[in-house]
Amino acid sequence: MNDSPITPPPVVLSTWSHGLPANRAGLAVLRGSGPHRSALDAVEAGCNVVELDCPDMTVGLGSRPDRDGRVTLDAAVMQGDGRAGCVAFVQGVAHPISLARLVMERTPHVLLVGEGAEQFARECGINVAAPKLSPAAEQQWRAWLAERKYAPKINIENHDTISMLALDAQGSMAAGSTTSGLAYKMHGRVGDSPIIGAGIFVDAPIGGAICTGLGETVLRTLGALLAVEAMRAGATPQEACEHAIERIIAKNPNPENYQVGMLTLDFSGHTGAYAVQKGFNYALQEELLEARSRFH
Repeated sequence: MNDSPITPPPVVLSTWSHGLPANRAGLAVLRGSGPHRSALDAVEAGCNVVELDCPDMTVGLGSRPDRDGRVTLDAAVMQGDGRAGCVAFVQGVAHPISLARLVMERTPHVLLVGEGAEQFARECGINVAAPKLSPAAEQQWRAWLAERKYAPKINIENHDTISMLALDAQGSMAAGSTTSGLAYKMHGRVGDSPIIGAGIFVDAPIGGAICTGLGETVLRTLGALLAVEAMRAGATPQEACEHAIERIIAKNPNPENYQVGMLTLDFSGHTGAYAVQKGFNYALQEELLEARSRFH
């Protein structure tokens, strides 16, 4: 039996409190009457909102930079039919989630990175701005330079992604994720968000999973894929989250030092949510909830 009640389509599920404005935008798309109201349209619209205005400075061009003072962005989208598009280590692109969608729809590839992704953006008519820190980000980066101490704080610097799952009225599911990654990371570092099977994964007719938190731990275990494959084997969405988080903990020592949150959705509208540490909140439709966790 599923642990969560069925939420009839359309369903939008996303990470953290900034998932609330993202969900509102996604639901407006799915409940609208225009031609663009698929699950993928909803995910793109929701992520676009956070890319433009992320209060905790972890998504979009206003984010905290890497240790060299540069903001590099990652994003991915995936549909239930297996089609996917990703970009990583991109600078100057306001909406990397939209660029990731274009990779899926206009190229034979899945992942473009760095200057190549930026060149593709220009070819698609997307403005690529000159790198520039926001005043708040520059102030915080210069303060960090005084000590150069890299010690991510659970649920603060791990609070680093907007990831979304959407199920539309036609029964299609899509996932997306967009992030600037960890603040003050090494230049060139890429986390789990733009990697299919790690940060996001969707497979019809089973379901989808999305992750947030310390990307290295998810990359080592392909966390989203683990959860979807658990559902394929008969686990409920909640059980699938718990299975994947337990594997992440087993493979990554010192879980007291990191956070990973995971959300799952099946094609019936059941959901799951679980985290390593307490404090992982998420948005289901227009309600903010807190996930259960392995450690309290």
